[in-house]
Amino acid sequence: MFDHVKFGASDYAASKAFFLKALAPLGVAVVSEGAPTYGIELSPPGGKSSLCIFQTNEKPAHLHMAFVAETRQQVDAFHRAALEAGGKDNGAPGLRAHYHANYYAAFVIGPDGHNIEAVCHAAGV
Repeated sequence: MFDHVKFGASDYAASKAFFLKALAPLGVAVVSEGAPTYGIELSPPGGKSSLCIFQTNEKPAHLHMAFVAETRQQVDAFHRAALEAGGKDNGAPGLRAHYHANYYAAFVIGPDGHNIEAVCHAAGV
């Protein structure tokens, strides 16, 4: 749907560490990095979209970002890794049938208060 999403972080080092650890189970890694004011670009290998984070003195507005997980096990691993990285639980891994029958997701609040989600749409995977 998108090529890249870029947003500011009030603590670049904390956000970088959080997203690297939380998204590692989804295969996301550093694609490029410059000075903190330029930031870091993260994507899975061969990915067609990326997440970019940069240092800002402005407090960013809260975002909701949902990352694709191929399996429910990746959703579970994302949730564990995100909590270990300092995220706050905002919804344990599980089915969210009110979205659709196979919507398996987990939610955490990241360093700047963003609602970060990993979601698997596949049935029983």
